[in-house]
Amino acid sequence: MIDVRPSQRMRDLGIVQHDARILAEPARAFDLPTEREEAERITDELFAAMERVGQVHPFAKGMGIAAPQIGIGRAAAVVQPPGDAPAITLLNPRITGHSDETDEQYEGCLSFFDVRGLVPRPLKITVETTALNGATVTTTYERGLARLIHHEIDHLDGLLYTSRMRTGVDPLPVEEYRQTGRSWAYDGS
Repeated sequence: MIDVRPSQRMRDLGIVQHDARILAEPARAFDLPTEREEAERITDELFAAMERVGQVHPFAKGMGIAAPQIGIGRAAAVVQPPGDAPAITLLNPRITGHSDETDEQYEGCLSFFDVRGLVPRPLKITVETTALNGATVTTTYERGLARLIHHEIDHLDGLLYTSRMRTGVDPLPVEEYRQTGRSWAYDGS
C-alpha cells in the first residue's frame, strides 16, 4: 500500500496547496447585496469542500476554509466550531479590534497539511463582516474560536500562519507534532 502524504490527500480533495499564488494575494471583497448570488454560490462551494475534507479527517477542535483555498479569490470563508455549534459564514471579514492578551498554540492548515506551527494570536478579536443584504455585522470571538476565525481572515488577506510565527520558530512535521502531546491543532491532527 502506498502511503499518501496528508497534503496530497488535501490536494486530491480540491484544496489549493501553499505554493499557489492565489494564497498569497488578498481576496476581492463582495459588493453586497448586488453580488448576493455570487456570495451564496461561493459559500455553498466552501461548505461542500468542508464536507469533503471532514469525511477523510476528523476535526475535533473545529475547522475552517477560505475561498482562496479552493481557488476562488473572493473574501469568503466558513468556520465550523467544535461540537454542535452552527457554522459561521464570513463575508468581507475585517478584524477591527483585538485583546492585548495572547496565547501561542499549534495550528495546521489544509493548504500545507504535513506540518504544524506554533502561532501566537490574540485571545479575543472583534470582526466586522457584511451580511448578504449589505448590512454590517460586528461580532466578538474568544479563545479557540477567535483563533479559527483569525486564521481564515489571514487567508483572505493573503497570509499563511507561518507569517505569524515567532522568528526562529519553524513548523514541525506532523509526525513530530503528534509526539509533542499538545492538544490544540486547528485545521487538523
